[in-house]
Amino acid sequence: MKGSVSVCDGQIESGASQKREERLRKFRELHFKRNEARKLNHKEVVEEDKRLKLPTNWEAKKARLEWELMTDEKKKECAAKGEDYDRVKLLEISAEDAERWERKKKKKNPDPGFSGYAEAQLRQYQRLTKQIKPDMDGYERQREQCGEDFHPTSNSLIHGTHVPSKEGIDRMVEDVEKQIEKRAKYSRRRAYNDDADIDYINERNAKFNKKAERFYGKYTAEIKQNLERGTAV
Repeated sequence: MKGSVSVCDGQIESGASQKREERLRKFRELHFKRNEARKLNHKEVVEEDKRLKLPTNWEAKKARLEWELMTDEKKKECAAKGEDYDRVKLLEISAEDAERWERKKKKKNPDPGFSGYAEAQLRQYQRLTKQIKPDMDGYERQREQCGEDFHPTSNSLIHGTHVPSKEGIDRMVEDVEKQIEKRAKYSRRRAYNDDADIDYINERNAKFNKKAERFYGKYTAEIKQNLERGTAV
């Protein structure tokens, strides 16, 4: 009896130790997973903080830079093989992409129209700046003439000393004449008629009378004639 009791006790202790080892193993696994999750969360927080500190258009800039690097590498490969990069690029474009680009170009309106004086002035400025071509010879001549005053400081007195060239004046006159011609061509101002009856007291009243005449003229023509003859009842 004592021998059987000792065997049972040994089995119970062995089972308990196995359960304890199993629980410790699971605890170590959970502890390891928790540490791994903590490291991953910290890494994600750091990456998110970096992304938030980047400019809003960083992804577009990054894609643009990657595309430029890929294009440069492709150009170098074509140059090493003695091939024309533009021709190789066109051969790689599919028919669907070409049709999509053509449709996009047709839909694009080059002239957005008048939306405000600020936008119109900006378009005018962009148009004029695109026409500017640097004159390096004139730049060098002006630098030689001005000497140290070419890069003025607080002690430099160069106000009123610049004299524009004849070519620059001619370009300005030509551009102003083109603007005047364009404005005259697209002007919607109506010509003034000296023989027309003056039935208004100012410009606003004249516009109102024309609008009223357009809508109600056929109904009030007889009344107007009677008033003019003095036979109105």
